Amino acid sequence: MTTTPSLTGSSWILGAPTEPLGAPRFRARAAADGRELAVDFHAASERDVGLAADGARGAFAATTFDVRARLLERVAELLAARGAAIVERAMLETGLARPRLEGELARTTNQLRTFAALVREGSWVDVAIDHGDLARAPLPKPDVRSMLVPLGPVAVFGASNFPLAFSVAGGDTASALASGCPVVVKGHPLHPGTGELAARAIVDAVAECELAPGTFAFLQAGGAREVAVGLELVRHPAIAAVGFTGSSAAGTTLTREAALRARPIPVFAEMGSTNPVFLLPGAVREKRDAIVSALSASIAGSAGQLCTRPGIVGFVRGHASDALVERLAQALGASAPQTMLSSAHRDAWHERIERLQRLERVQRLGAATASTAAGVTPVLLRTDLATLEEAPELAEECFGPSALLVECANEDELVDLAQQAGGTLTVTIWSAASDRAFLSWALPLLARDSGRIVHDGVPTGVEVCAAMVHSGPFPACSRPDSTSVGARAIRRWCRPMAFQNVPDELLPDELREANPRGITRLVDGKWRA
Repeated sequence: MTTTPSLTGSSWILGAPTEPLGAPRFRARAAADGRELAVDFHAASERDVGLAADGARGAFAATTFDVRARLLERVAELLAARGAAIVERAMLETGLARPRLEGELARTTNQLRTFAALVREGSWVDVAIDHGDLARAPLPKPDVRSMLVPLGPVAVFGASNFPLAFSVAGGDTASALASGCPVVVKGHPLHPGTGELAARAIVDAVAECELAPGTFAFLQAGGAREVAVGLELVRHPAIAAVGFTGSSAAGTTLTREAALRARPIPVFAEMGSTNPVFLLPGAVREKRDAIVSALSASIAGSAGQLCTRPGIVGFVRGHASDALVERLAQALGASAPQTMLSSAHRDAWHERIERLQRLERVQRLGAATASTAAGVTPVLLRTDLATLEEAPELAEECFGPSALLVECANEDELVDLAQQAGGTLTVTIWSAASDRAFLSWALPLLARDSGRIVHDGVPTGVEVCAAMVHSGPFPACSRPDSTSVGARAIRRWCRPMAFQNVPDELLPDELREANPRGITRLVDGKWRA
């Protein structure tokens, strides 16, 4: 039987908790009622940040695929064994429901095991071998072999809305450890207890797998040090890359700081997204009930605090659209109140809704009250494309249970709406057979600023699988050439490295002639195992 460690309120560096030594203290608050929770947490000092980053640099050394895979598997085992306590703490700190958090815990352990299997399989290192030819004229051809190698220590920022799957032990950490990069995590101040419990699982797994203690570190960040810890971490010369999930403002700031370093580093930031949904006329007529059911659940789920929540819904005037809008407003109006992650999130969302509904030609549908002592209820706003073009703030992400319905005069205006929405994680399209002629030429235009196209569905619910892409053009992400979910996520923490005319016995195993790992490789232009 595995016992869940008790909370210390400390950061964890080099395998041990830090001593407070006058560090600023802060406390978590219960999301449901705002009361302070009992444990004092100690924000990491500038010295702590340096120790963690330097420890990660010292731990950056070649490790076998099997060792990395076993580490990830052991983290998954410990998280699952301690899951009940982790979920209880997360419920208290975030206000998210038990089923949602239990599902997120399962997703977190699944991500870890998925990357473990990927590491063992080996083809992700992208080996290419071009044999030399000394007889080639007029110049001999050198022997050139290349593969992906890890960048170095990675700084990971925990997300507010996913305390498990996109935080301490989430996809950024799992993929970075899988690539061979040590990780330093900046915990999120809204769930410091959840963060420490997850961090302890990784710390314990690192020790059990006999890896260098600097392989993983966890930094508490809250109170007066909330922002400073992250900035110091990104600026530290030992850090080689950054993974971030959060607001556009914070992600843009970190990207700027990383670019200003003496040696700039990449920041893979997943930021705000409106995830537009386009309802084509045939679908509105033929699939109204399915659309209403799917959209209402997607907009309201997790109090709308998902990066893939539908934020804009475009439809063509007429074609039974008024009936669909009415049904959608009714369905959302019947939703039970939900707790948001914090009072700050709730107040910011409420203020934004109040501001938007005061704009000309913006109509609020459904209940007049969106925020009560019991929680928040979903809000629908309705406008037209011309108003959206005149008031660009309508096209910005509104973090919470709401959506903007945009009425278009015709199908061509749906394409214009897509351009107004800008870079986004997803584009969702509902269509029927009668819409295919339009969709056949419009689909590339609707999707060109997106990372994922969803047809007859909703963007929420990001499947963890090899083919998934969770990114998109700016402002959705700082790096549209990457993904934070799926097998390709591991490539963010790597760079290509070529070896020219290097003796076989000095090459990494993956590049040796005998192919001891048996991985699939591109040899002289042909794929071979």
